[in-house]
Amino acid sequence: MLSFQHKTTNTIVPILMIVLMIQYSKAQNNTIIKPYELSQKDYKYLSEATNSKDSLLSGIYAQSWLAKAKAEKNWKQMALAYRAIMYKADKNELMKYADSLLFAAKHTTDKGIIGTAYLTKGIMHYKQKEHAKALDNYLLADQYLSQTSDHYAIYKVKYGIANTKYYLGFYEEAISLFKECISYYEEENDLAYLTSLHAIGLCYTKIKKYDLSSYYNKLGLEKSKEYQNLEMIPYFNHSEGINQYFTKNYQTAISSLQKTVPEIHKKKDFANETVAWFYIGKSYWDLKKQKKAIPYFIKVDKAYTDHQYTRPDLRENYELLIDYYTKQQKPELQLKYINRLLEVDSTLNHNYKYLSNKVHKEYDTKKLLVAKEAIEQSLISYRKIGGITIAILVIAIALLYRHHLNKQKRMKQKFDEFIKEQTIKFQPPPQFPQENCDDLNPQLVETILKNLEEFETNHKYIEKDMSLSKLAAHLKTNKRYAYKVILTHRGKKTIEYITDLKINYILNLLKTQNKYRNYTNKALGEEAGFGSTQIFTKAFNKKMGMSPTFFIRELKKSQQEF
Repeated sequence: MLSFQHKTTNTIVPILMIVLMIQYSKAQNNTIIKPYELSQKDYKYLSEATNSKDSLLSGIYAQSWLAKAKAEKNWKQMALAYRAIMYKADKNELMKYADSLLFAAKHTTDKGIIGTAYLTKGIMHYKQKEHAKALDNYLLADQYLSQTSDHYAIYKVKYGIANTKYYLGFYEEAISLFKECISYYEEENDLAYLTSLHAIGLCYTKIKKYDLSSYYNKLGLEKSKEYQNLEMIPYFNHSEGINQYFTKNYQTAISSLQKTVPEIHKKKDFANETVAWFYIGKSYWDLKKQKKAIPYFIKVDKAYTDHQYTRPDLRENYELLIDYYTKQQKPELQLKYINRLLEVDSTLNHNYKYLSNKVHKEYDTKKLLVAKEAIEQSLISYRKIGGITIAILVIAIALLYRHHLNKQKRMKQKFDEFIKEQTIKFQPPPQFPQENCDDLNPQLVETILKNLEEFETNHKYIEKDMSLSKLAAHLKTNKRYAYKVILTHRGKKTIEYITDLKINYILNLLKTQNKYRNYTNKALGEEAGFGSTQIFTKAFNKKMGMSPTFFIRELKKSQQEF
C-alpha cells in the first residue's frame, strides 16, 4: 500500500504545485512563482523558505522541496520535506503523511531520520488514542535513536513511551522512564523537567506511594518558583490535592484543589478542572457531607455533556449520583444518571479499553440495564433518552505536546534570526546621559568609566563569582560609586550587566571557535565564570530564548549546510 501511495504522489505533487502557484500568483497580483525557478533552488533554500509566515507560500515551497527530492530520488530530503508538509497539513491528512515520511525514511541509512519518523508515527497514533500502536512505534523509534547522539529526540521518545505506559496502566515502567527524563531535562529544558516531575508524581499516586508523590509535588513547586514558571504551580498543587484525598486528609484536599481551580479555569483546561471537582466532591462524600458533594459531581457530569470528557476514575461519579438519587427517591434523576453511565462506559471502552477492566464497578452493564428497565417501567410519562454522538477528547498531554512543539519552532525561528546577523563582536553597552551621577566628581566618573572599559575589553568579568564588590575593586572605587556609574552609563543593575557580558562572551566563542561547540553546558558555564551549570543555562535561555544545547546543535547544522 505504501509503495502504491508513493508512486501516485509522484504525479499528484507537481500538478498540485502548479495549481498552488497559480493561486498564489493571483492572490499576490504582482508576485509570480515559476515552477522551473523553484526546481533550480537547492535544498537549503527550499528548507528555509518553508518557514515563511505566509502559509500558502510556505506550502508551495514544501511541495516544491518534496517534488525536487522525488525527481532526484533523494530519500533523506523526501523525509525532511514530508515533515515540513506535516506542519502545515490538515489534521485529517497527518497519518497519511506520517506513513509517507516513514516510507521515505526507511530508504535512507540515517538512523536519526528513521527513528524520528517512527516517533512521528507514534505521536499520530497517540493523538488518535491508538495507544498500543503508539507504543509499538515509540519502541521502534527508541531502537534507532538510541544509536544516535540526538539526545533531544532520544528523551522525547522516552517521554512519549512513559506517557503511553502511564495511560496503559504500566505505572512502574513509566516511573523508570520518567526518572531518566527528569535526570536529562534538569539541565536542558525547564518546562520538560517540570512536566516530568508532575507526571512521575501522578504515577506514584496510582500505585499508592503517596509519600513519593508528595515528594515530587513539593520538589516541582520549589523548582517552578525557582524557574519563575508560574504556569506549573497550580498543577503541582492539583496533584497534591488528589494525593491528600487518598491519604484521607479530606479538608486539606478540598482546600488545595479549590485554590487551583481558578488558575486552571483561566487556562481553559476543563480536563484537570473536572478532576478537581470530582475529588472535592469525593472528599465531602467521605466526610459524610453528601449534600455538599452532589453539586461537584454534577459539575463533573456537565464536563461530560459539554466536552465528552471522562476517564476511568471519574466513572464512580455516576455510581455515587445513582446511589444518592435512589435514596432520595428521585427516579427521574436516578434514570438520568443510569443512562449517562451507560454512555460513559461506551466512551471508556473505546478510549480506555486497556484500563476499563481494572476499574472497580459497583454497577456493571447488566445491572445498569436491569435498573434502567425497572425505572422506565415506573415512569410512564418519562421520555426515552436518545443516544448521543461521542466525540473524541484531545487529552491534556496532547495539548502539552503541542505547546512544546510550538516552543521548539519558536526557538528555531529565533535562532534563524540570530544566525543571519553579523558575527558577534564585543561591544560596550550603550552610553547613557549622566543624570544619576550629578553628585559625583566628573573627573572621578571619567576615571571609573576608563577602568570599566578596560574591565570589559580584557574580559575580566569572566572571573568566577564576580560580584559588585569584586567589580568595584577592579574599577578602583567603592561599591556605591561602581553601582551608580554602571546603572547610569550601562543602563543595567550590576548582576544583569555582568551576566549579559558573560553570555555575550560565550556566544562569541561559539560563533567564532568550533572547539567550544563540543563543550558541555558545565564547561561553557565555567568558561564564562558562572557559579553553576543551572545558573548558566537559565541565563542563556533568558537572553536567547533557547537552551545552550539547542543553540549549539542548530549552529552546527547551519555550518554544515554552507
